[in-house]
Amino acid sequence: MKYYNIKTQNKDINSAYIIGLILCLFLSACKNRNYISYYNKVNEIDSIYRVTHQTDEAIKQYRKLFRKYKPQNQDRRDEYENYIRLADQHNKNFGGKKSLYRLIPLIAPNWRYKKEDTSFIQLYKKYGIGKQEMEVKVEEWKKGLNQKLIDSFTVAFQRDQSSRKEGNYQDVIKNDKKNAELLKWMFENYGFPGLQKIGLWNDDLLMPSGPILLHMADYEEYHEYFKTKILEYVKSGDCPPRDYAAMIDRNNSHHKLPYTYAVYQGYENIKDSATVNRNRKSIGLPSLKHAQWITKDFFKKIKKKN
Repeated sequence: MKYYNIKTQNKDINSAYIIGLILCLFLSACKNRNYISYYNKVNEIDSIYRVTHQTDEAIKQYRKLFRKYKPQNQDRRDEYENYIRLADQHNKNFGGKKSLYRLIPLIAPNWRYKKEDTSFIQLYKKYGIGKQEMEVKVEEWKKGLNQKLIDSFTVAFQRDQSSRKEGNYQDVIKNDKKNAELLKWMFENYGFPGLQKIGLWNDDLLMPSGPILLHMADYEEYHEYFKTKILEYVKSGDCPPRDYAAMIDRNNSHHKLPYTYAVYQGYENIKDSATVNRNRKSIGLPSLKHAQWITKDFFKKIKKKN
């Protein structure tokens, strides 16, 4: 009897070890996935929904995507939120409370505005999650942010903005170079200061990463480093492709070159739209035409709310 128990115990230990190993490999695979593929799939699904209005197919494709990748909820596309809303409207399974809780950290950076969205709050109430519980979850998310990184990025952002407001060109250059070194330090010690590490606000200071990255394009001694390094963060899902694209386009403009991605200053300076669209796809941006649809629908939605 004792021998049987030992044998059974060893079998259980081996099983637990194998399950743990499989789980580790799965989490490692998810972590190392290239998010450019994710962005392109979102663009494809978004096109299916916007152009052909195949709602069931869009829901099905989103479900498959979010099983493979940890979801993002990109500006103006809100893919994870849209998936949940569409599935709810068409009585399709989207994961219920589990998926709604999963969405909270993605909308948390903009909670001060999102909490005023009555249709969003009602969706959660429908599944038994009240606004107070949502507030608690957002506060939990805030506690998980990297305070040292927030403080460092706040210094960089204030320095970036203040010198430009004062209009002192020498100060702009000096502060930008300080910020370049600070960004390099952040990358080496903490990674990219994305929304899930520092949020979007520090009290009443709105501090998106885009403007600082854009200004790094003005310095040739730093441009190659940031061009290479930030592309890694686009692939990891930490940096929005649009912020990277704007930085590259701005550097192009300094050299009087056609835009690579046609993000900086709109659609000016495009010599070959087919090449631009290929470039955009290579980092997960929608095509020029698709981007116009997204912008048009976004402003329609804003107008409807007002």
